[in-house]
Amino acid sequence: MPAIGLGTFGSDHVSGSEVASAVVGAAVVGYRHFDCASVYGNEHEIGSALQQILGTTKRDQLWITSKLWNDKHGENDVIPSCKQSLADLRLDYLDLYLVHWPFPNYHPPGCDVTSRNKNAKPYLHAEFMKTWRQMEELVDSGLVRHIGTSNMTIPKLKLLLRDARIKPAVNEMELHPHFQQQELFDFVRSNGMIPVGYCPIGSPARPERDRTPDDTEPTHDPVIVKVANRLGVHPAVVCLKWAVQRGQVPIPFSINRDHYLSNLEGVVSHPLTDDEMREVSAIDRNCRLIKG
Repeated sequence: MPAIGLGTFGSDHVSGSEVASAVVGAAVVGYRHFDCASVYGNEHEIGSALQQILGTTKRDQLWITSKLWNDKHGENDVIPSCKQSLADLRLDYLDLYLVHWPFPNYHPPGCDVTSRNKNAKPYLHAEFMKTWRQMEELVDSGLVRHIGTSNMTIPKLKLLLRDARIKPAVNEMELHPHFQQQELFDFVRSNGMIPVGYCPIGSPARPERDRTPDDTEPTHDPVIVKVANRLGVHPAVVCLKWAVQRGQVPIPFSINRDHYLSNLEGVVSHPLTDDEMREVSAIDRNCRLIKG
């Protein structure tokens, strides 16, 4: 898996065509890892972008992730959902397929923060394993190279690691300097999984339903700003340097060429010093931005 990827969640304000154009542009400047999901509603457009990229880049040089949405956890739902993502992305296989959230609970697209799913259920491990067995079948059939989880907790991961025939290769989770999830991060790594971090620079453009008055933005933190000024880079680049050096794979989203280019260049040049790493690691505020 490449050390950095491009996220493709355009929130509620970026069109599929804009995201697809960013995917092509990112590939031109050197990105090879693209993090997608059926619920983002743009895989069809991204599929056209990937076809353009594959005109000059070999498939085995790309890493494409997609995710199973919450309303597709049921028996006989997982494999058709994956096949639909493959059709939309115009691919023969996925490098990684994740269970997006561990619960079959979901909200209507574009809902506000007051929306509630009257059919919501708590995590039931026996039910989740029915979903996971179908994920394992995807690997057996060659449609997916690796499977993994997203937004899982340590107790849930312990149960899955105990019972899975094919272990999760990845746990994707919100990770940034203000939400470091150190205990979960360490557990993931110590059990042979790669921690992939979404919102690695925070999420200033997240939907209104995910905003609360107590939210903080890591790129505004005085420590991040101080290190960025010292290095002559944008604060977002400091967040990404810290993420990669810490041992996670960040997947920042941007449709701005200058931004996604500087993000890429930032993680492959001039690493943070040990002191700078310690400075950034000391500003954790346990501030979750994506509320689920």
